[in-house]
Amino acid sequence: MSFFQTLQDATRTERETLFNLPVIHQALHGEVSLESYRAFLTQAYYHVRHTVPLMMACGARLPSRLEWLRGAVCEYIEDEYGHEQWILNDLRACGGDADAVREGTPGLPIELMVAYLYDLIARGNPVGLFGMVNVLEGTSIALATHAAGSIQQRLALPATAFSYLSSHGSLDVGHMETYRTLMDRLDDPEDQAAVIKASKVVYGLYTDMFRQLPLAHAEPLKELDHAAV
Repeated sequence: MSFFQTLQDATRTERETLFNLPVIHQALHGEVSLESYRAFLTQAYYHVRHTVPLMMACGARLPSRLEWLRGAVCEYIEDEYGHEQWILNDLRACGGDADAVREGTPGLPIELMVAYLYDLIARGNPVGLFGMVNVLEGTSIALATHAAGSIQQRLALPATAFSYLSSHGSLDVGHMETYRTLMDRLDDPEDQAAVIKASKVVYGLYTDMFRQLPLAHAEPLKELDHAAV
């Protein structure tokens, strides 16, 4: 079995936990509230702005035996540079306060996720950062492919409010194919274990972030109706 498939099998429980969250179900059905979409963009900004610095730190720490992976990191950095600005533009387009977000701080799950990844690179195995890539790109593909258009229609927002989410549909599909090739080339058991562990940790923290997003009103209203019967 390829390592990419081993990774997917090893993180199936964590992935299913994330995609079974009520807020994810609402997103995939285009039922997200404007408040929830703004909250998602806000937390996305707080981790996306670290993507390039994390990749730069990872590339600097990779051993010479993984020079081929360092080259892939350089390409990834070029692709990802500036995406946090897309998120701020989206926030402005949907009436959010982009300046306040830029100067603000993340919720605890994203704070812990970013801190964990920097520490992993500095004190652990920098290859583990590719566990983050597995989680974030796989999730963004699902949301961009199945949710962006229906959310835009429901909220009656302009396309300019979805530059980050929509662009990551096709972009991350390509990234994921490259990622699969890279992971299948990763043959050191310690490197593989680091990627699996980091993927599980990031799935858990990313799930906690989504749990904190406000739900659309449909579910609370159903609960009130049930209580009244």
